[in-house]
Amino acid sequence: MSEEELEDDGLIELIDDDGNVINFRLLDVTEYKGEKYTLLLAAEPNEDVAEDEVVIFRLNEKEETLEPIEDENLLQEVFDFYQQETEGEEVYADDDPDDLKN
Repeated sequence: MSEEELEDDGLIELIDDDGNVINFRLLDVTEYKGEKYTLLLAAEPNEDVAEDEVVIFRLNEKEETLEPIEDENLLQEVFDFYQQETEGEEVYADDDPDDLKN
């Protein structure tokens, strides 16, 4: 996924390698080992991403891009870290991303 654009309605539009547009909702942004990561949920059903599947990208703030993560172990570490950070907090996909806290 190479490009993204944050829409006014809270959607992030990503373009996959085949040029298809996939809309996501921002679940949260978390920092892990000095890097920032975005956690996204599919905004609409599609064949590539399950409705409840969390998709994680590295946030490159300088270039304002989301970078895919190929390392499955790193993906799991970031997800586990995020779950520990939000343990006890009630987080819902329908919440306004501005209301979510790290």
